[in-house]
Amino acid sequence: MRSWPFVLLLFGLCASGRAIPRTEASKALHDLFAAAWEQEMQQHPEEASLLGDRRWNDRWTDKSLEAYARRDQENQEVLAKLKRIDRNALSKTDQLNYDLFQKRYLDRVEQYKSHWFLMSFNQREGPQSIDDLGSSLRFETVKDYEDWLARMRELPTRLDQEIALLRQGMREHMVHPKIIMERIPAQIDKQLVSDPTQSGFYKPFTSFPKGIGASDQQRLQQEARQAIEQQVVPAFTRFRQFFVGEYLPACYDKVGIWQLPQGEQLYAVLIRHHTTTNMTPEEVHQTGLKEVARINSEMDRVMQQTGFKGSREEFFKFLRTDPQFFYKTPEELFRAYKAVAKTIDPNLVKVFRTLPREPYGVEEIPAAFAPDTTAAYYRPGAADGSRAGTYFVNLYKPDARPKWEMMALSLHESVPGHHLQIARAHELGEMPNFRRYGEYSAYVEGWGLYAESLGDDMGLYSDPYSKFGQLSYEMWRAVRLVVDTGIHVKHWTREQAIRYFMENCPKHELDITNEIDRYIAWPGQALAYKIGELKIKALRAQAQEKLGAKFDLKEFHDVLLGSGSVPLDILERNVDEWIASKARPATNSARGASNGSSSALKK
Repeated sequence: MRSWPFVLLLFGLCASGRAIPRTEASKALHDLFAAAWEQEMQQHPEEASLLGDRRWNDRWTDKSLEAYARRDQENQEVLAKLKRIDRNALSKTDQLNYDLFQKRYLDRVEQYKSHWFLMSFNQREGPQSIDDLGSSLRFETVKDYEDWLARMRELPTRLDQEIALLRQGMREHMVHPKIIMERIPAQIDKQLVSDPTQSGFYKPFTSFPKGIGASDQQRLQQEARQAIEQQVVPAFTRFRQFFVGEYLPACYDKVGIWQLPQGEQLYAVLIRHHTTTNMTPEEVHQTGLKEVARINSEMDRVMQQTGFKGSREEFFKFLRTDPQFFYKTPEELFRAYKAVAKTIDPNLVKVFRTLPREPYGVEEIPAAFAPDTTAAYYRPGAADGSRAGTYFVNLYKPDARPKWEMMALSLHESVPGHHLQIARAHELGEMPNFRRYGEYSAYVEGWGLYAESLGDDMGLYSDPYSKFGQLSYEMWRAVRLVVDTGIHVKHWTREQAIRYFMENCPKHELDITNEIDRYIAWPGQALAYKIGELKIKALRAQAQEKLGAKFDLKEFHDVLLGSGSVPLDILERNVDEWIASKARPATNSARGASNGSSSALKK
């Protein structure tokens, strides 16, 4: 059965069930939105599964070269259909929907031309961890298990397509640097189990709901073991042989996108995509240098508050190594993360008027890839409400996970960061699915970084060490601007980037190395955080200056969150309109605005 967001939006109903009157142009536009979304879900079954749309739970995304070409043609056809709709005949809200939809598809067409899809496989994401999808799915009926079996049996085809993509990348010299890809064979090895019950693919078959009888359970378990033995393990064995024997030797010895054919132009494309701005690499680099200098001054001030006697370098070493800053076991660390989350929750009302209904939980990052990933990340809840949002924390090597970073990290990844923002977007009123569930990195990650600073507004940085942790996390994102552009434009070496990071941020060397390798594999993405946060902070300062006593922080946050994820120029326009409305007489300032163009949250 379709979950409620899909049903309501496809049939043109708002959250209250009230029919929405639409003009002919508006109807054509929303019909296009619905058809394009349906096509997108069908073409990307894993994405549909994560949202709770289970209709294609028995298949993987077609990753053949022919499928990429076909999807590009379909994207161009969508743009052609959009062009035939008279934008001038649309409401202000639908004009924004039109523009964002157009941007979404133009961006896809541009990225296809760059052939970046040939490099989507790296040490952080790829088929080596494809079994993790099962942890996000519902297993309630026999069909749910049979769908997962079907995916397991189709894995050889899926991995053969991956091999074909990587071979095409080799032909076009679109390959990653060797230093990061050398992490992957050990990740693949975790799939090569001799006991099928130890496979990540088997995990759903270790327990069953009461409604599934014993005979079905035994049959499903037997078929799962058979699929792992006959399809999964042999497919990964072939994939590893190809990867080690052919692909790794073809990878670049140096780091940086500048090595790729037309790498400079590709980096510009990725900057536009991730920051939603037209900033040049040099502008980004200089912004980073200025922010590093500013935050360094703040760090010096807070370091003095701790009473530490010594140099900055000695203080960093103290923070990285002194036993008082670390938990001894993964279990202690996990309990502490959950306690931090519970500390934050009741303080949200100090700075937010509207909070999401969707809950979130804290879970550990799966041990299989914890060594190769960062300190934490967030997974959104399912659109149909069947899965809560999840704040994943890294328990690998507790002696590399300092206490002083835990508050800032939790504010970013859970609330008021990613969970609060994404759950709020899920619960907005009428909004096309591509906006409700889509995202712009500069907005989403900019909000997450801004959320860290709200610890001051909520009184959560209770000692200078936790405040230094917040500054360290802000410095981390400022350093990104410098090292990402340094690696991909200025030909910095990996060692040079790690050294710059170590000199300016007290994060543990393990985290810093993983971070640098992330920037190498994912050019431009890391720029979104600081660029987005700087814009949000500038908009807050502007609103405070212009409104004075009329400025309301809770209302400002409703403005920022009330349109869902948008490009930074649209966010600025929303805030400008809100400031203008607040400056008018009270009868006008209380007026509500659409979720597509201004601040008021329709709740």
